[in-house]
Amino acid sequence: MPYTDKPIRLIKPHEHRIEVSSGEMIRLEGVSEILTNAEGIHMAVARIPPMGSSSAHYHVNCESGIYVAKGHGRFLVGDALDEVLEMGPGYFLYVPPGAVHQPVNDSDETMELIVARNTPVEVVQEWDAKERRPIFTKPANYPDPFRAPETK
Repeated sequence: MPYTDKPIRLIKPHEHRIEVSSGEMIRLEGVSEILTNAEGIHMAVARIPPMGSSSAHYHVNCESGIYVAKGHGRFLVGDALDEVLEMGPGYFLYVPPGAVHQPVNDSDETMELIVARNTPVEVVQEWDAKERRPIFTKPANYPDPFRAPETK
């Protein structure tokens, strides 16, 4: 019979932790390395207000499974966010690592997405769909790896 000395954890609503804000989307973690000492899984609820969206981004180190619990909208995908996947309650989405995406809530109710990942801590990279490149947050005078050096 399998045995572990790790306890089963029950995470109550008041224990959820805001882990990220992306655009207008707020994500509350429930199962994570921080809250439960998870080693290979992450679960959260993402909420997007009516007519709102997350920022464009991709996940560097994980796959994501997303279940639409409430709301209707679009899942924009691709480097230019030019592919549109319509989504609504009961839909599942699979997002591989490195896939640029942006969920958009087109409804008049808050959209709720149940998110599961195969890592306890994710690495998110914001994306500029117009320039088709990552948005780097960097200190002043830090060289931009996508821009040619200035000549004097």
